[in-house]
Amino acid sequence: MTKPMKNKVLKMPSFKSESAEADWWASPAGRAYVKRKSADARSKGAKASGSSVVAQLNEKRSIQIAIRLPGADLAQAREIAHRKGIGYQTLLKMLVREGLARESRRGIRPKFLLLIP
Repeated sequence: MTKPMKNKVLKMPSFKSESAEADWWASPAGRAYVKRKSADARSKGAKASGSSVVAQLNEKRSIQIAIRLPGADLAQAREIAHRKGIGYQTLLKMLVREGLARESRRGIRPKFLLLIP
């Protein structure tokens, strides 16, 4: 005869660094927390939804492109994405968006424009 599972309260710990938090989310405890919270929300009638950042990046307004990357870069992206629990293409889109935002904030004119009076 199987024992009924107790409703164990899952708590999200406080983290000393972003790296520690990423490791926790990628751990079995972090995944269990997400599954439990999702199940709780569904039992209360809430519609399942993921990260708002991921949802924003996955909107249909994007355009499909092909890009060649060094194998080592792609392997590193896949490793990081796996650790974060997201797809590597989503990670690459996030990195491109962050890089574009950072370059836009810099406001530096391209070198060829500096030669024009």
